[in-house]
Amino acid sequence: MHNKIVILTDGYSTPFLAKTAISLLRYRTDDIAAVIDGAAAGSTAQQVLSAGGDVPVVASLADVADADALYVGIAPPGGKLPDEWRPMILEALQRKLDVVSGLHDFLTDDEEYRSAAEQSGAKLVDVRRNKHKSTATGHRFRKGCIRIHPVGHDCSIGKMVTSLEVQRGLSAAGHDAKFLATGQTGIMISGEGVPIDCVVADFVNGAAEQLLIQNEQHDFLLIEGQGSISHPAFSAVTAGLLHGCAPDGLIFCYEAGRTQVKGLDDFDIPSMKDQMAACHAMANLRHPCRFIGIAINTRNLTAEEADAELARAEAEFGLPACDVYRTGADKLVEACVALRKELGQ
Repeated sequence: MHNKIVILTDGYSTPFLAKTAISLLRYRTDDIAAVIDGAAAGSTAQQVLSAGGDVPVVASLADVADADALYVGIAPPGGKLPDEWRPMILEALQRKLDVVSGLHDFLTDDEEYRSAAEQSGAKLVDVRRNKHKSTATGHRFRKGCIRIHPVGHDCSIGKMVTSLEVQRGLSAAGHDAKFLATGQTGIMISGEGVPIDCVVADFVNGAAEQLLIQNEQHDFLLIEGQGSISHPAFSAVTAGLLHGCAPDGLIFCYEAGRTQVKGLDDFDIPSMKDQMAACHAMANLRHPCRFIGIAINTRNLTAEEADAELARAEAEFGLPACDVYRTGADKLVEACVALRKELGQ
């Protein structure tokens, strides 16, 4: 993995567009040398993106003394690479920096980028490009390998963050736990995983299953969730992951106050109880499974409102609830350990 990373967000440094950069700044802070955004040069990453502390925001690669890679830090709708970034990407390649992107617009499909990389010896890394072509086998996972999988009421609500924070909490408590990435940002954070939304439909279950088989020596696997079982566009990856990773425990994630599907105007999100019932039924078709907790994104609530929402959710669902940023992940960590004991493992 690279440890002198420059993140490119130039002109796109908003919470909605730069979520990849924000997650990298949160979870790989020590590996980030700088963020490039000309309009905010002279600021810190914390000031611009609310993450990353004193990581500097600079105007160009010339302002970075030492780097080994340029990471594309945005995830815009449609996954297109901004045309205006071409000179900066070519400059990075000429400076022998690897260029890493998680977008659907592949760097390696661009002849000019390929030529520049070949000349300098730098690498082009398209995180979403994959060769998964195996169907699932219904593998019986090792007894003692507890698989925890967050699902949610919509996209972009914190399923990856929930997985990462619970894994961190389990590891801090002395347990053998690993986070398994299934999306581009998670892969860029952990250095491995499966870009599940770019796997051919028939192979989604198999790709997830293989990822877990490669890691079933661990006692806890926290498998990043994708999409939503009720999302009109992205339900397929949700179903594929539920069967591919055959979870023992599910964590339901939602953003407080969100009532409409992201990206689809006037499309209401179905009730959480209905979605939970659907996820539970889908998972149990493959392997015995139950919900062990609730993770709530309370970013749009005051502290008092957040406390009230957590209490309301616990009362409604009869499960421990937390906001992994605001209140920590301890309740979910404890629920994972309790599930392991319940299963006699």
